[in-house]
Amino acid sequence: MAFTIAISEYRLPFSKNRWLQSFLLIFSALWLSTLLGTSDLNNWFLENTLVILFLAFLFITYRRYQFSDLAYLLICVYLCLHVYGAKYTYAENPFGYWLKDTFHMQRNHYDRIVHFSFGFLLAYPMRELFLMWLKFPAWVSWALPIEITLSVSGLYELVEWAVADIFFPAQGDAYLGTQGDIWDAQKDMFMATLGAILATTIVTSLRRFFVPK
Repeated sequence: MAFTIAISEYRLPFSKNRWLQSFLLIFSALWLSTLLGTSDLNNWFLENTLVILFLAFLFITYRRYQFSDLAYLLICVYLCLHVYGAKYTYAENPFGYWLKDTFHMQRNHYDRIVHFSFGFLLAYPMRELFLMWLKFPAWVSWALPIEITLSVSGLYELVEWAVADIFFPAQGDAYLGTQGDIWDAQKDMFMATLGAILATTIVTSLRRFFVPK
C-alpha cells in the first residue's frame, strides 16, 4: 500500500486510499469516544467548533486538491490530540497530569503540547498546499506556514477571550485553561510558532539532502 508525500506524482481516490480511510476511521472513533465520555459537554462543543469547520474545508476542497498521505496523517494526529484535550478540558487532561506528576511540573502542560503540535504538525500540510496547489515559490512556502501559524494563534487567543468574557462567561475558565498563568496566551502563541519553525526547517533540510535537483 503506497504512502504518498508532497512531491509524489499521484493521488489515490478515497475509495482506494486505505491510508486515508484508516485515518478517518481512527479519528472518527476517537472523536465519538470523546463526545460520549466528556466531563464538560458545553466545553466539548466550544472546543470542537473549529474542528467541524476545518473538516468541512477538507471535505469541500477534496475533489479539487488532495493532500498527500503524510499530510493527512499529520492532520489526523493533530486533530486527535485536540479532541482528546476537549474531552476533559485542556487544564484537566489526565495525560497532562501524568506528565506533571512524573516530571514534577507546576501545571498541567497538555495545552502547551497541543499548541506546539498545531505549528509542528500542520506546517507541512500548509507548505504542501502552497507549493503543490497554489504554486507559490519555495521560500514563500517556507515562510507562510510560520506566519499563518502565528496569525491564527493570535486570532485563536482573541476568540478565547471573546468566548470567555463576552459570549459564554460561564465556560470561561474551562475554555481558557490558563491555570493562573498571566502569560498563558503569549506562551501558547510562542509554542505554536516554534513548532512551525522547527517543522518547516526540518522539511526544507530534508528536501535539500534527499530530493534530486
